[in-house]
Amino acid sequence: MRHRIAVVGSGPGGLAFARVLHRHGCSVAVLERDPAPDVRPPGGTLDLHEGLGQLALDKAGLLTEFQALSRPEGQAMRILDTGGTVLRDWRPRPDDRANPEIDRGQLRDLLLGPLDVRWGRSVTQVVPGTREGVAVRFADGRQETFDLVVGADGAWSRTRPAVSSVTPHYTGVTCVETFLDDVDTRHPDLARLIGGGSVAVYGVNRALVAQRNSGGHVKVYAQFRAPLDRHTNPEPADVDAVRSSLLALFDGWAAPVLGLLRHATAFVHRPLYVLPVSHTWTHVPGVTLLGDAAHLMPPLGAGANLAMLEGAELAESIATSPEDLDQAVRAFEERMWARAGRWAKITTAGLERLVSPDPAEALALFDQVQPS
Repeated sequence: MRHRIAVVGSGPGGLAFARVLHRHGCSVAVLERDPAPDVRPPGGTLDLHEGLGQLALDKAGLLTEFQALSRPEGQAMRILDTGGTVLRDWRPRPDDRANPEIDRGQLRDLLLGPLDVRWGRSVTQVVPGTREGVAVRFADGRQETFDLVVGADGAWSRTRPAVSSVTPHYTGVTCVETFLDDVDTRHPDLARLIGGGSVAVYGVNRALVAQRNSGGHVKVYAQFRAPLDRHTNPEPADVDAVRSSLLALFDGWAAPVLGLLRHATAFVHRPLYVLPVSHTWTHVPGVTLLGDAAHLMPPLGAGANLAMLEGAELAESIATSPEDLDQAVRAFEERMWARAGRWAKITTAGLERLVSPDPAEALALFDQVQPS
């Protein structure tokens, strides 16, 4: 039986879902609000775990291509104290493929492959239970119906209200993201500070993390506890004022560490939101969620990995049991909720320790996750 299936969102989870369905000869409509794949920056780098994101790529038949693109050396992690002293300097073995890094843009292009994405299709509402199926309404006034709509549309999902009234809440932590380009040539001292992967510095209720992407590009994340109304402009135009504010917030930290902020030229505020740790919903025939739309959690390396594996697993279930679409979705939801609940507890506790009144908590967490 041929089902009418749509996935809302062309992030890693939505594309993994579509790509695995495509591999099994099933058609799917990928609905994406952006008018083109390169209309906005794709974001930083992702570490794909062997049993999560890499497993999803294997199900999509893309693991070999991923291995050619990924950067095992990007797993390296260095931790400093606020005075610039190196506390930990972990480097992966040459054959370590547990969590290699890949740029989000490279991963997107890998997953896109032959998929036919409907760009510029901004979804405003998903309405289950209509006579023709699940109705998807678009910002331009058009409407389509499907047998199954999968919401892979992120934190502020337009699909979620069809199954759940829950909305994300603020964690108390804000992240200000910036970047450095051509770091090895333009800022060799910072390049040495960062090393081959990431460097993290933890202070009282604040942290500064820099992470290598490919091509000499470095993403820098300043994290701190603050009231939500402290930063209301998501993309501040006064770069000098934002830089000065951040340098004041991290006053007293070592000059080489502050160079990560001093040389940055653009800033984006990202208050960190999450969904409840055990977010579930009463099953609604014809609609489900995956990734951040289902279980938004602190950005500690699990989100994209979970979304990709969920997309791949749901696609496999549908492809191998096409005669009972609803049962395949029900079984998927039960598996997703159990696994996502475990990861939500881990990442929520992790954020509390990484941006903490006691910086020693961050170091202790690192030693638990990556023993020296």
